[in-house]
Amino acid sequence: MKKTKIAPARGRLGVLIPGFCGAISTTLVGGVEAVKAGESKPIGSLTQMGRIRVGKRTENRNPLIKDFVPLADLGDLVFGGWDIFDENLYQAALKAGVLERMQIEALRDRLSEFRPMKAVFSNKFVRNISGPNVKKGKTKYDLALQLAEDIENFKKKHGLDRAVMIWCASTEVYTKEQDVHSSLAKFEKGMKASHPAISPSMLYVWAALKSGVPFINGAPNLGVAIPAMVELAKKQGLPLAGSDYKTGQTLMKTIIAPGLKSRMLGISGWFSTNILGNRDGEVLDDPASFKTKEVSKLSVLETILKPEIFPDLYKDLYHKVRINYYPPRGDNKEGWDNIDIFGWLGYPMQIKVDFLCRDSILAAPLALDLVLFMDLARRAGLSGIQEWLSFFFKSPIHADEVYPENDLFVQLEKFENNLRYLMGETLITHLGVEYYK
Repeated sequence: MKKTKIAPARGRLGVLIPGFCGAISTTLVGGVEAVKAGESKPIGSLTQMGRIRVGKRTENRNPLIKDFVPLADLGDLVFGGWDIFDENLYQAALKAGVLERMQIEALRDRLSEFRPMKAVFSNKFVRNISGPNVKKGKTKYDLALQLAEDIENFKKKHGLDRAVMIWCASTEVYTKEQDVHSSLAKFEKGMKASHPAISPSMLYVWAALKSGVPFINGAPNLGVAIPAMVELAKKQGLPLAGSDYKTGQTLMKTIIAPGLKSRMLGISGWFSTNILGNRDGEVLDDPASFKTKEVSKLSVLETILKPEIFPDLYKDLYHKVRINYYPPRGDNKEGWDNIDIFGWLGYPMQIKVDFLCRDSILAAPLALDLVLFMDLARRAGLSGIQEWLSFFFKSPIHADEVYPENDLFVQLEKFENNLRYLMGETLITHLGVEYYK
């Protein structure tokens, strides 16, 4: 198999983050700084700790992923971004309360150097929070141009060779795709008219792509999935990925549901509830923002279980999702699932899962991996929707003619085979050579 031509990862890579002072961003930046200083290990990161099997099992070739594909080095990352709160990342990390105070203090000098640019923000799309560090413009097009100017200035200031943008800001209110989203021409006309269906996150996507920067959507916002942005990405020859980091409860669903389906066990009901007290929980306390997250979370089981193919097992499945804002819990989210299943002769059984997780601790390594893989995709000449990165998302964007793949194990196989393909290695199908004789 021929190896894909991949440009080398020379020079510095900018990591541009909307939501720069949030819990995920401060955990990501603080964590990378701690790893670079040898103060901690990058647990949870595939790019830093993951291995990939290459060739036959008898060959025992299992290189680190970062040695197998040409990824950017952590020392070459330069962080920057936008936020509605005007505080440095040391102050923001203290407020987020994810990392321990002692660890934050050890990183104080490095984190204090990072300060956000003014953000594009609207309370029409995120209602429960507000801040003073916000751009002003006559139209949404004007605001998008300001973002593009920020990107160019950031590149020049830090001598960057290339950059990736990753959304770590809040979940916007639920927005349905409209005609203004259907083409790039209509979208750009809509920006100049400040069309009400164009959200701040869409302006960031447009500004990134116009500036030659790949975009990753870490929230369930409509953003990257609209036809206008897919058209622009292909026109610019840039990759897109999203949406919504697969971290706590949904990670458990994509592990458990494929296992039950593989054994042909039925599911009559799946009730999920969450409590969390960080800024994300505060935003999701607004029903309109929760609706966006709910759609993302609910879509997972249907595409894994395929009730239209297995009606006896899943067509009557009742799936309910709840998220409750509970300030005392902070970033330490609790996801509780009650799963009513049935087996041989229809006899009922139950599974209960109580996942006491740390939301940003799970999300930060995903964000790091996505940045590095999207930079790889850019250097490999890949453009448009990157379905091979579905492994990292709750609601993976996909081509119109296919359904999204949510089975974690199928996603992992697709992800690894894509890396093998890029490097000219044989794809692993798990069929022995004797089957071909």
